[in-house]
Amino acid sequence: MNGSSVLGKNWISKNYNEQTISFLKDNFNLSEILSKLIAIRNIKTQDVKLFLNPKIKNLLPNPFILKDMDKTVDRTIMGIKNMEKIGIFGDYDVDGATSTAILANYFNEINNHVEIHIPDRKTEGYGPSIQGFEKLISKGSKLIFTVDCGTLSFDTIEYSQNQNIDVLVLDHHQSELKLPKAFSIVNPNRHDDNSKLNYLCAAGVCFMFLVALNKKLREINWFKNNNLKEPNLINYLDLVSLGTVCDVVPLIGLNRAFVSQGLEIHKKRLNLGLKTLGNICGIENNLNTYHLGYIIGPRINAGGRVGKCSHGANLLLSKNSKETFKIATELESYNNERKLIENSILKKIENTILIDLNDPVIVLSGHNWHGGIIGIIASRLKEKYNKPTVIISVENGIGRASARSVLGFDIGTIIINAVQNNILKKGGGHKMAGGFSIDENKIHEFKDFIKNKFLKMKKSLSKTNTLFFDSKISPSALNEEFFFEINSLSPFGSGNPEPRFVIENLELMKSSIVGDRHIKSFFVAQDGSVVKSVTFNALKTNLETYLLTKNRKKINIFGKLSLNEWKGQRNVEFIIDDISVNKTINNKVPSSNG
Repeated sequence: MNGSSVLGKNWISKNYNEQTISFLKDNFNLSEILSKLIAIRNIKTQDVKLFLNPKIKNLLPNPFILKDMDKTVDRTIMGIKNMEKIGIFGDYDVDGATSTAILANYFNEINNHVEIHIPDRKTEGYGPSIQGFEKLISKGSKLIFTVDCGTLSFDTIEYSQNQNIDVLVLDHHQSELKLPKAFSIVNPNRHDDNSKLNYLCAAGVCFMFLVALNKKLREINWFKNNNLKEPNLINYLDLVSLGTVCDVVPLIGLNRAFVSQGLEIHKKRLNLGLKTLGNICGIENNLNTYHLGYIIGPRINAGGRVGKCSHGANLLLSKNSKETFKIATELESYNNERKLIENSILKKIENTILIDLNDPVIVLSGHNWHGGIIGIIASRLKEKYNKPTVIISVENGIGRASARSVLGFDIGTIIINAVQNNILKKGGGHKMAGGFSIDENKIHEFKDFIKNKFLKMKKSLSKTNTLFFDSKISPSALNEEFFFEINSLSPFGSGNPEPRFVIENLELMKSSIVGDRHIKSFFVAQDGSVVKSVTFNALKTNLETYLLTKNRKKINIFGKLSLNEWKGQRNVEFIIDDISVNKTINNKVPSSNG
């Protein structure tokens, strides 16, 4: 774009190949716009059918290609045969809660005794602790799974082995070259795993484990010999899809099938906890990744942030309607409390801390910030400034931090490197998120460390002042037929971003403030058609000035389509990310920017 937008961004069309578009139209009977969107995403021609119709049966590899899967399955079967009580130690976020529920629901279904433990964020911190393992062992656990954690838990796992308790790790976080002395570690991100499934979240790893376990139990006729019906693992995909979306792992390959088929399972409302929480949230139908990531997920997370950490997992496990409603209602309350605390901390940061926009990485620290909220604060600032963000809450000389990253900057590996360099006390994570603890007097050293790492890698990262769009569209495209055509490329998320469009030459008719921070607007096009739009979090930004000021200038809008359903009525709206006034938009960029 010549010049920049209201938010100071350049709008540039994503790169695509015209020959690829023609090939897709001719060979797959696709429309011009779908062919263009697939060409932009560089989907290989042999993968187009799987992309458009992702099915687990066509994408599921042999689960035993994962390192240590055979050991894990064999030890589990031995425990099942000996009727050993199984302990499950899970993380308190959505991926941890869904992973815990996936395993526990399966073992309950085959009549095996299970005990779960979700650590308290304040008293136990992140990951397996001796205190947590002692609780599981005291309740009779003879075999302990760690899910969504455990890859870096050296001392705790060694303690359990000394107690003659085998630990089976099901995780996806980055590993060091040295691994804990667990009985087995199934983790596609361990340094010696060659499965090429490193994009899975923990819930996905747990599902792969159950596929392997189920297969082995079937082969030895265990279900038949014990007069039990074999569990239908497809019915667990509602939990797998929830963990996958909320952990923001790439929606590619098997993950795409997990989420696509998982959304179909959600519609059946088989899980009482998800059904109850969905009712409280007012989700009636057409549940999609937005609902999972921005409505259901935050509420399940809220227990681990400001309330009772075990609530998320217990909601997904409960079979008692009265108990389930109580947990779901409390999670809704916790989520409202979380929002208040989040807004308070954000205001404090905005009013008292000067963020240097020249810094490549945002690293902020403060005393006694709520430990359960700093991860959300990091996400909000990362989204606002499009920079890796680290928020550190200091208490009694020790800082506890949450980090969120941008594509191309592997924050989990950076944190592990900082631990190895004795800058951090402990920590870990994956490509897009992580956490750690640090002595207060080393915060400045960490700032220099992470900034230097970023500067060495910045050539591979997108420029922060650029917004890439997929196509220009006319105002008349805002209809249900076009929306569902575009939606055939869903599920959208990391690795398959929701298409962004530009609509040009609109005149603002009227705008109004909705909620606390959003603006609803109506535009009229040159052909007389009306464009309905919503701009989220627009108040106190430059967008507010243009959207709430009556003028006759022609406006271009950048954003995505949304289907708004209310009381049986459906309308296609445009969700605005940015606007520009009387600017010319470039239509091509070099392939390196596509």
